[in-house]
Amino acid sequence: MSAAKTATKPNRPNPLTLFVWEGKDRRGVTMKGEQSAKSANMVRAELRRQGITPDVVKVKPKPLFGAGGGSIKPKDIAIFSRQLATMMKSGVPIVNSLEIIANGQKNQKMKDLVETLHADIGSGSSIYEAMSKHPVQFDELYRNLVKAGESAGVLETVLDTIATYKENIESLKGKIKKALFYPATIIAVAILVCGILLVFVVPQFREAFQNYGADLPAFTELVFGLSAFMVRWWWAFALFAAAAIGGFIFAMKRSPALAHFVDRMMLKLPIVGQVLHNASIARFSRTLAVTFAAGVPLVEALDTVAGATGNQVYEQAVHRMKNDVAVGYPVNVAMKQVNLFPHMVVQMTAIGEEAGALDTMLFKVAEFYEQEVNNAVDALSSLIEPLVMVVIGTMVGAIVIAMYLPIFKLAMTVG
Repeated sequence: MSAAKTATKPNRPNPLTLFVWEGKDRRGVTMKGEQSAKSANMVRAELRRQGITPDVVKVKPKPLFGAGGGSIKPKDIAIFSRQLATMMKSGVPIVNSLEIIANGQKNQKMKDLVETLHADIGSGSSIYEAMSKHPVQFDELYRNLVKAGESAGVLETVLDTIATYKENIESLKGKIKKALFYPATIIAVAILVCGILLVFVVPQFREAFQNYGADLPAFTELVFGLSAFMVRWWWAFALFAAAAIGGFIFAMKRSPALAHFVDRMMLKLPIVGQVLHNASIARFSRTLAVTFAAGVPLVEALDTVAGATGNQVYEQAVHRMKNDVAVGYPVNVAMKQVNLFPHMVVQMTAIGEEAGALDTMLFKVAEFYEQEVNNAVDALSSLIEPLVMVVIGTMVGAIVIAMYLPIFKLAMTVG
């Protein structure tokens, strides 16, 4: 019975192993290299076929620290998508394409992922089935697009669309991070500069004023008290700040209500809030355009698109839109009901629906709002330099004034 089960068990290829080899070619010249294979014997056979006599073939040792390479980032998936799309459009079979891409990876974790895809597809799995085993790297949107492309027989075209989509979304994410990084930088630099002054500079003035004899100005006493607190408890302050930030991030991940509140507040911030609005609209438009153009049904596409907006407020709005579209409302009507999208977006969506070119119109909307984000971030970067000087100058100036007030008071007394 067990033998029968063993006999019917599908033969799945062993995962490929990376070997390093050294040998001599027909001229006696020593050559070295790396090659992925199932066994060392297969590497030796391939080298002999190429006219190389192998002297050493061994498994490539792992790095001393870690598994080599960092984690797999969305940018890595975007590059992988572009490489795979380019090779398949050039006529290279998908199995060969994956092997070539794997051999060119410097990130070991990304290399392992591509080799696993290669092994699964080589054993008969579809690319959708192979990618479904890695939902963290290939999200629901990615997998649905691949599935639609495989079903329609236009996988290479869909992969090219996915690659373009990933590149645009990652570029947009970079712009958003840049916009959020500037205000955070101002706050961090201001706190750091004031902390250094309070811990190292202000105590020197305090010692100088100890023999002053007269009462110090109230503002100076306040700064001295704050300095004494920081000198004694700076470590507690730093620990509290780290714990507060860590606890806030943890709570954000565990509490959808808190995440929704924070996202709603972020949208109301001056300047930055408008950038986040435009970014969410751009991501919504481009993602819906890509999924709809790939043949994904509209209701299913909206369900997938909701999580790609990057904001809890917009995510809930798109879920409401999906429910409205599911009962027969046009997309533009459902979009108008949530009261988040500008009039121009609603009108262009309506025109696209009437003309049967919804994806084309949504692509145009995405391009417009992506450019708006680019312009806003560029304007913010030019505004940030004088703003940094004003904020830091105000805080440092207040400390300097507090230190010189007793001198001015003494001068007036003597005079």
